[in-house]
Amino acid sequence: MGHLEMVGTLVHQLTRNLSEDQIKTAGFDTYFVDHTTGVYPQFASGYPWSASTMQVTGDIIADLTEDLAAEQKARLTYDNILRLSDDPDVNNVIRFLREREIVHFQRFGEAIELAKQKMDQKNVYFTNPAFDK
Repeated sequence: MGHLEMVGTLVHQLTRNLSEDQIKTAGFDTYFVDHTTGVYPQFASGYPWSASTMQVTGDIIADLTEDLAAEQKARLTYDNILRLSDDPDVNNVIRFLREREIVHFQRFGEAIELAKQKMDQKNVYFTNPAFDK
Protein backbone atom coordinates (compact mmCIF):
# COMPACT_ATOMS: atom_id res chain seq x y z
CA MET A 1 0.00 0.00 0.00
CA GLY A 2 2.98 2.30 0.52
CA HIS A 3 3.83 2.06 -3.17
CA LEU A 4 0.27 3.02 -4.06
CA GLU A 5 0.56 6.08 -1.83
CA MET A 6 3.85 7.12 -3.44
CA VAL A 7 2.54 6.67 -6.98
CA GLY A 8 -0.66 8.51 -6.06
CA THR A 9 1.36 11.42 -4.68
CA LEU A 10 3.46 11.48 -7.84
CA VAL A 11 0.35 11.56 -10.04
CA HIS A 12 -1.14 14.34 -7.91
CA GLN A 13 2.04 16.41 -8.18
CA LEU A 14 2.07 15.99 -11.96
CA THR A 15 -1.58 16.91 -12.46
CA ARG A 16 -2.51 19.45 -9.78
CA ASN A 17 -1.61 22.54 -11.82
CA LEU A 18 -2.84 21.46 -15.24
CA SER A 19 -4.74 24.04 -17.27
CA GLU A 20 -8.11 23.19 -18.80
CA ASP A 21 -6.49 22.89 -22.23
CA GLN A 22 -3.75 20.58 -20.92
CA ILE A 23 -6.38 18.38 -19.26
CA LYS A 24 -8.29 18.03 -22.53
CA THR A 25 -5.20 17.59 -24.73
CA ALA A 26 -3.82 14.85 -22.48
CA GLY A 27 -7.10 12.93 -22.55
CA PHE A 28 -7.40 13.48 -18.82
CA ASP A 29 -10.81 15.16 -19.08
CA THR A 30 -13.00 12.13 -18.33
CA TYR A 31 -10.95 11.35 -15.23
CA PHE A 32 -11.03 15.04 -14.24
CA VAL A 33 -14.83 15.15 -14.42
CA ASP A 34 -15.11 12.40 -11.81
CA HIS A 35 -12.08 13.06 -9.60
CA THR A 36 -10.73 16.54 -10.42
CA THR A 37 -6.98 15.98 -9.84
CA GLY A 38 -7.55 13.87 -6.76
CA VAL A 39 -5.95 10.46 -6.74
CA TYR A 40 -8.39 7.65 -7.41
CA PRO A 41 -6.66 4.26 -7.41
CA GLN A 42 -7.32 2.54 -10.71
CA PHE A 43 -5.50 0.56 -13.33
CA ALA A 44 -4.26 2.28 -16.48
CA SER A 45 -7.26 0.74 -18.25
CA GLY A 46 -9.56 2.74 -15.97
CA TYR A 47 -10.71 -0.27 -13.92
CA PRO A 48 -10.85 0.75 -10.24
CA TRP A 49 -8.48 -0.90 -7.79
CA SER A 50 -10.20 -3.30 -5.43
CA ALA A 51 -9.12 -5.38 -2.48
CA SER A 52 -10.38 -8.36 -4.49
CA THR A 53 -7.13 -8.15 -6.45
CA MET A 54 -5.33 -9.31 -3.31
CA GLN A 55 -5.98 -13.04 -3.07
CA VAL A 56 -5.46 -15.04 0.11
CA THR A 57 -6.03 -18.79 0.41
CA GLY A 58 -4.62 -19.57 3.84
CA ASP A 59 -2.07 -21.92 2.25
CA ILE A 60 1.39 -20.48 2.80
CA ILE A 61 2.87 -21.81 -0.45
CA ALA A 62 -0.06 -20.64 -2.58
CA ASP A 63 -0.16 -17.24 -0.89
CA LEU A 64 3.57 -16.62 -1.15
CA THR A 65 3.50 -17.70 -4.80
CA GLU A 66 0.71 -15.18 -5.37
CA ASP A 67 2.89 -12.55 -3.67
CA LEU A 68 5.79 -13.42 -5.97
CA ALA A 69 3.55 -12.94 -9.01
CA ALA A 70 2.25 -9.61 -7.69
CA GLU A 71 5.80 -8.32 -7.23
CA GLN A 72 6.70 -9.25 -10.80
CA LYS A 73 3.54 -7.63 -12.18
CA ALA A 74 4.34 -4.43 -10.28
CA ARG A 75 7.93 -4.50 -11.54
CA LEU A 76 6.66 -4.87 -15.11
CA THR A 77 4.31 -1.91 -14.60
CA TYR A 78 7.24 0.21 -13.43
CA ASP A 79 9.31 -0.98 -16.42
CA ASN A 80 6.51 0.14 -18.73
CA ILE A 81 6.24 3.54 -17.02
CA LEU A 82 9.99 4.01 -17.48
CA ARG A 83 9.62 3.19 -21.18
CA LEU A 84 7.06 6.00 -21.53
CA SER A 85 8.38 8.65 -19.16
CA ASP A 86 11.03 11.24 -19.95
CA ASP A 87 10.68 13.10 -16.64
CA PRO A 88 13.79 12.53 -14.48
CA ASP A 89 11.92 13.24 -11.24
CA VAL A 90 9.22 10.71 -12.11
CA ASN A 91 11.80 8.18 -13.26
CA ASN A 92 13.77 8.46 -10.01
CA VAL A 93 10.68 7.62 -7.95
CA ILE A 94 9.67 4.79 -10.28
CA ARG A 95 13.19 3.31 -10.26
CA PHE A 96 13.15 3.35 -6.43
CA LEU A 97 9.79 1.57 -6.35
CA ARG A 98 10.97 -0.92 -8.99
CA GLU A 99 14.01 -1.77 -6.85
CA ARG A 100 11.72 -2.41 -3.88
CA GLU A 101 9.64 -4.83 -5.97
CA ILE A 102 12.78 -6.79 -6.79
CA VAL A 103 13.79 -6.97 -3.12
CA HIS A 104 10.27 -8.01 -2.10
CA PHE A 105 10.32 -10.73 -4.77
CA GLN A 106 13.61 -12.04 -3.37
CA ARG A 107 12.30 -12.01 0.23
CA PHE A 108 9.09 -13.85 -0.73
CA GLY A 109 11.21 -16.44 -2.54
CA GLU A 110 13.29 -16.91 0.60
CA ALA A 111 10.11 -17.19 2.66
CA ILE A 112 8.83 -20.00 0.43
CA GLU A 113 12.07 -21.90 0.88
CA LEU A 114 11.90 -21.47 4.66
CA ALA A 115 8.28 -22.62 4.70
CA LYS A 116 9.15 -25.70 2.64
CA GLN A 117 11.97 -26.57 5.05
CA LYS A 118 9.53 -26.52 7.96
CA MET A 119 6.89 -28.62 6.22
CA ASP A 120 6.76 -32.34 5.58
CA GLN A 121 9.46 -32.75 2.91
CA LYS A 122 8.14 -36.19 1.94
CA ASN A 123 4.99 -34.66 0.51
CA VAL A 124 5.67 -33.42 -3.02
CA TYR A 125 3.01 -30.70 -2.64
CA PHE A 126 4.62 -29.25 0.49
CA THR A 127 1.52 -29.45 2.61
CA ASN A 128 1.47 -30.32 6.24
CA PRO A 129 -0.94 -33.22 6.82
CA ALA A 130 -1.09 -32.28 10.50
CA PHE A 131 -2.82 -29.04 9.52
CA ASP A 132 -5.99 -30.92 8.55
CA LYS A 133 -6.22 -32.89 11.83
